[in-house]
Amino acid sequence: MIAVRKANERGHFDYGWLNTYHTFSFNEYYDPMFLGFRSLRVINEDRVQPGTEFPTHGHRDMEIISYVIDGELSHKDSMGTGSVIRPGEVQKMSAGRGIMHSERNNAEDRVTHFLQIWIIPSQKGLPPDYQQIRIDELSRQNELLLVGSPNEPDSRNVRINQDAKLYTCRLDEGKTTKADLAEGRHGWVQVISGEVAVNGQPLSAGDGAAISDEREVLFTGLRAADFLFFDLA
Repeated sequence: MIAVRKANERGHFDYGWLNTYHTFSFNEYYDPMFLGFRSLRVINEDRVQPGTEFPTHGHRDMEIISYVIDGELSHKDSMGTGSVIRPGEVQKMSAGRGIMHSERNNAEDRVTHFLQIWIIPSQKGLPPDYQQIRIDELSRQNELLLVGSPNEPDSRNVRINQDAKLYTCRLDEGKTTKADLAEGRHGWVQVISGEVAVNGQPLSAGDGAAISDEREVLFTGLRAADFLFFDLA
């Protein structure tokens, strides 16, 4: 079964400095039908204007992943981490028992476009943690590339403190790749750009889809597409 969440059905707010779309209920947006999917709690598509920021704020007990599509996002946190996240990189911050951080677009003339993803951890009160990796672009061309998992982290993937895996893929038009879901597992697809068919269901940029009771998931590029795939307990 595939349940589609269309891009134009998401919650939407334009605050001037921030133009944001919420796949699931978040902050001022509430829809009891979309509170998350399995351990996946938030997918926000954000566009941050030049020279503006998310001021310092706190989080607890959440796995927070940032995936920059265009521009750059500067990060500072109470662990002393300072970094810049660019396209082709994945950042994960485990808020654990508590962390403060800020995010800023330091560019003078370029909007930062990124996905903010939250996953509920399997345990509360974990130590805060930060990781950032560079994606191997060749390895995700027409293939699903693992970039986040519950396993010990390395230079190729970040550790998610939950029984969840995150894949990225850039799929050419006419190409097909697939994912196998074990019994009892669920999937979520989030399309970043282009158009991809998921078991025959067409999805466009901004669309998402929940996948249940499907053991094989086929992705076919209807137009050159960039997407994320979550394998969830």
